[in-house]
Amino acid sequence: MAPDPHAATPSPPPSLPLDDIPLNDGTTLPAIGLGLYKVAPQDVGPTVSSAVGLGYRLLDGAMFYRNEPELGAAVRAVTQEQGVPREELLVASKFWGDPVQSYDAALADFETSFTDLGIGPLDLYFIHWPRGSRGTYVETWRALVRLREEGRVRSIAVASFSVEELTRLIEETGVAPAVNQVESHPWLPQHELRAFHAAHGIVTQAWSPLGRGRLLEQPPIVEIAARHGVTPAQVVLRWHLQLGGAAVPKSVHAERLRLNLDLGGFALDEDDMARIATLENGTRTGTDPKDRQ
Repeated sequence: MAPDPHAATPSPPPSLPLDDIPLNDGTTLPAIGLGLYKVAPQDVGPTVSSAVGLGYRLLDGAMFYRNEPELGAAVRAVTQEQGVPREELLVASKFWGDPVQSYDAALADFETSFTDLGIGPLDLYFIHWPRGSRGTYVETWRALVRLREEGRVRSIAVASFSVEELTRLIEETGVAPAVNQVESHPWLPQHELRAFHAAHGIVTQAWSPLGRGRLLEQPPIVEIAARHGVTPAQVVLRWHLQLGGAAVPKSVHAERLRLNLDLGGFALDEDDMARIATLENGTRTGTDPKDRQ
C-alpha cells in the first residue's frame, strides 16, 4: 500500500510563501519554473519576457526542445531590457542521450547547448532519461559531475530516474543528484520516489505537473478550486508545493503564467489533500521511462 503523505505532513498556514527550495549542493531552486517543452522557437522570446516580468526565475529548457538558441537570446534580452541580473535566472538544459548515451556524448552535447544558449555557465544540467537498458547512465553521470567540478554547471540533476537507478548512481559515484524531474500529478503522485528523494536530499520536480491539462476537469479539483476562489491549475500546483516538491508548468499565455505563479495566497487543508489523494490511479500522460531506451 502506498504511504499516505498527508498524515505525516501538517497543514500549512493559510498563506505559505513561495520560497525557493534548498538543494543538496548548497544552492536553491525556485519551486515553480517555466517549462519550455513544445514552446515554438518564435514564442520563446515573448513567453520568457512575460514570465520573467511576472517573477519567474527558473527557465526549464533542453536540447530536445529545439529552442535553445531562442532561449539564450531571450535570457540576454531580459537581462538588458528588464534589468534582471543574470545570476538571478536559473537556466536548465538536458542531455538527450540518443543515439548515444555516454560520458563523451554528454560532454559533446553539453558543448552544443552551451554554445547555443550563449549565456555562460549553466545553472542546472540534467540527464534527460536514464535509458536503463543501455547500462551507461552511471558513466554519463560522471560527465555531469566533471562539468560541475569545472564550474561550467552549478547544479546537476536527472530526470525520470527510478529508485533503483538513483541508488546505483549514488553508490557508484558518491554524488546524489540535486533534483529528479519526474512525471508527477494527482493521478501519479510517485510516493516511493518522493520518500527516497526525501531520505537523500533530492528535490522532486514534476514535469507534466497538471497531467497535460487532463486533470483540471476532475470534479474534486474543480470543487476545491471553487471553494478557494482559484483555478484548478492553481489547486494542482499548490498540491505539488504542499507535498514538498517543485514543478515546471508550461504555458505561453500571460494570464496563465501569472496564475501558475500566484500560489501563496491560499493553502489546501487536510480534507482538500485527502480528496485529491482519491484521484491516484497510476495514469501517465507522458512517456513511461521504461519505454524510452
